[in-house]
Amino acid sequence: MNKRVAVSLAEGKKRGFRTGLEHGRRMGRCQSVLAALPPSTLPLREARVLFIVQGFDAIDQGIIQGLQETVREVFTATAPDMLRLAQELQPNLVLVMNGLHVFPPDHPSHVDQVREMGIRTAIWFADDPYFTDQTASLAPHYDYVFTHEMSCVAFYREMGCQQVHYLPLAVNTRVFRPLQVDPAYRSDVCFIGNGFPNRIDLFNKLSPFLVNKKVLIAGALWEQLSQFERLKQGIKLQWVPIEESVKYYSGAKIVINVHRLTYDETYNKNSRNLPGHSINPRTYEIAACGTLQITDYRHDLHDYYTPGQDIETFMNAEDLIQKMSFYLGHEEERQRIAVKSLRRTIRDHTFANRLVKLMDLVFA
Repeated sequence: MNKRVAVSLAEGKKRGFRTGLEHGRRMGRCQSVLAALPPSTLPLREARVLFIVQGFDAIDQGIIQGLQETVREVFTATAPDMLRLAQELQPNLVLVMNGLHVFPPDHPSHVDQVREMGIRTAIWFADDPYFTDQTASLAPHYDYVFTHEMSCVAFYREMGCQQVHYLPLAVNTRVFRPLQVDPAYRSDVCFIGNGFPNRIDLFNKLSPFLVNKKVLIAGALWEQLSQFERLKQGIKLQWVPIEESVKYYSGAKIVINVHRLTYDETYNKNSRNLPGHSINPRTYEIAACGTLQITDYRHDLHDYYTPGQDIETFMNAEDLIQKMSFYLGHEEERQRIAVKSLRRTIRDHTFANRLVKLMDLVFA
């Protein structure tokens, strides 16, 4: 073995040791946080709830978990079975998640029939404001409308809805959690999501910084990047299953969160161009994995996280590059924020927390 090869192998071992040590410290801190948090002791409300899933497994299962922690009886169904089960079970509440994409065209008439039985109905919109052309005609069929987007509350009231409430989403803590992962899932910088135009524009500006880093970008449309050939080794042009996303989040030093544009003729149904003021569910999901998150800014972010304390924000590409460079070079500061983010998320941003508020409003 020549001297150059021997030096290269030695340096590789050192890097591997440092990386393993970093991830070991992170997992130790995360486990300490989770062990110190007291178990939830929410009183069960005497109610029977029929929950209609949307098909977003992480959110659906999170809500089912939250309902089981907050109400006495929980039943789950898909939209085609809603009317039949409402007749059979006579629940106190039929709670529908989102009501879009996979729901049958006659769903609104089924909701009307459920209401005629004297059963309360509620819908929780998770895609606002991106599909408000569709939700505008759907919302008035429900007794209660909950939306994760604060800008849409006035909009639904203008549609004639009497009970409209802002209710942010949360995280499924059984799915999104810190994991010790194989080296294949580790990266310096990670982003998971489709390459919508604003994201492509941002990453085009980030590319010169990212080419020398270990990067994981996953989702459709990323072949549009101007520097795709230089970055393609770290790009997966495919949907990543939730279980894999959790591993990539856990293995990343930094995860970037970029909200999609609110108006886009190709990808959205928001012809009124209602603004996006509220954070997406990915905000909570990344935080629950105990990883440093750097996100673009939304108006309600300060209500749930504190920039510089348990999350980081960026205003433009230059700002993001500066912060990524700093945190990649400062492990202690990076882990300190990530661990605080995990603690706050598990304490305050579970679906059980949200559902207590929902039930208080519905059964007031």
